Amino acid sequence: MDHGPTTEYHECDELLKYKQKAGLQLFFIYSGIYGIFVLLNTLFPSMMESVIFFGLNLAIVYGFGLIITAILLGLVYNNRCTRMEKRLDTGGIKTEGGKE
Repeated sequence: MDHGPTTEYHECDELLKYKQKAGLQLFFIYSGIYGIFVLLNTLFPSMMESVIFFGLNLAIVYGFGLIITAILLGLVYNNRCTRMEKRLDTGGIKTEGGKE
């Protein structure tokens, strides 16, 4: 039996636009880094076999780098959005009429 949410959550348009812009910027940064990985694998597959350090080849190091980069970009996004929310002083949870 779902009676729906007890409160409505509305973000101001400025905050939504900021989050969208920040998300797209970080998405394109990650896409570029990942695109380089794909191109290296496609055009120079033998390069991925070269040992970088600790006996790990470039494919493994780059793969872990992609995972770590994704996590770091997620933290950057969260930090940027949190700062903007505090700057705009939005409480986050508002009722239908826009009053807290």
